Amino acid sequence: MTVRNHLVGLLLGAEEDWPTAFEAIAAGLGVFDYQGRSHLLQTERVRISPFNLRDRARHDVVIDRLAYWYYHPREWLKKVALMDDVYLMNSPFTFQSMEKHAAYCALIRLGMKVPDTVLVPYKNPLDNVRWAYTARNYNDPFDLAEIAAEMGYPLFMKPFDGGGWRGVSRVDDVADLLSAYDQSGEMLMHLQKSVEPYDVFARALTIGPESMVMHFRPDEPMHNRYAVDHDFLSPSVGAEVTTIAQTVNAFFRWEFNSCEMLIQGDTVLPIDYANACPDVALTSLHYYFPWAMTALVRWSAFCAATDRRARLHVDTDPWFAVADDPELDYAAKLRAYQRLADEHFDTVRYREFCAAALPHLEEQVLAWVDSPAFDRMLVQTVVATYPEAEHERFVAHFRGLVGLWVSDAHGRHG
Repeated sequence: MTVRNHLVGLLLGAEEDWPTAFEAIAAGLGVFDYQGRSHLLQTERVRISPFNLRDRARHDVVIDRLAYWYYHPREWLKKVALMDDVYLMNSPFTFQSMEKHAAYCALIRLGMKVPDTVLVPYKNPLDNVRWAYTARNYNDPFDLAEIAAEMGYPLFMKPFDGGGWRGVSRVDDVADLLSAYDQSGEMLMHLQKSVEPYDVFARALTIGPESMVMHFRPDEPMHNRYAVDHDFLSPSVGAEVTTIAQTVNAFFRWEFNSCEMLIQGDTVLPIDYANACPDVALTSLHYYFPWAMTALVRWSAFCAATDRRARLHVDTDPWFAVADDPELDYAAKLRAYQRLADEHFDTVRYREFCAAALPHLEEQVLAWVDSPAFDRMLVQTVVATYPEAEHERFVAHFRGLVGLWVSDAHGRHG
């Protein structure tokens, strides 16, 4: 039987740990069968050089972790999506939506409980000869302290386009407000009402139709922010968090994204959900790292083997039809959004594919994570991440957390 070879391109920044894991798991799949055809998943780290727009791409799927920051690979992605039908995680045509601003606007329109948010002009003039004329003629004067007082302290000031928590400041009074604004420079900033008090911070990592909702502790050091806590949300709140995360992704055509939500009692307040280059580092996710790699390989294999076609642009009509229906309450809208998300990600077919084509993938991942090869990667990652004096401590720390996952996985698989 002829084997279809599917090449998955990894468009990377400075990451080494998760690409190594993805490559190892994908190689371990070998040939798998689905609906009478045999498939082989291969991987390649993509390198970008001058490219002719008529050159045909060799890839079936590309996982993008670079084009959010750089224009050259972004334009290559647009070319291979438009001309070569390469399936992308994520769509470069909704990068404008990756700005927090557009994401806030969309979720407010969909009826989500986004905290009160104001967009304020640049503090410093842009490096553009037309700026002074434009600002003089079209920018209204405003009193930032008055705006903040109307919103009510405490607040957060943060860039409208985000990125690794850069430029985020807590604002407790006028002095904090003016200091944060002065430091914003040429960054366009949101001023957002702080959610206080809250019971728990939830972060949902979503890959295709799969989501892992994790207890996130933002005040802890990065290695300790994700708590291993399986029952920190009630079933109904957990389902709402999952639906919001999958709604964001399906709406914006993202495949690989994380969403942050604060929980007050049974109320879910989304505060950040445009992270389409989400943190999947071993030193951050630790216990949850094997799940993330398994889900990423599964979704890549599904997209390649089923010849999934990308929908590159946002189609607001079905979502806004739900949002604007006066007969639907919030719970009914959430159910409708989940149906739209499941339809977008072809969730039923995906689950059937995983059961039929990749029935032993989880056991394979377990064997690899419990192997010397994984441990070597863990040690190499710690050595590359932490000062030499802390190597022993963090190797033990992450071995312990990964070992806990291995123990739990053995329990699930008998």
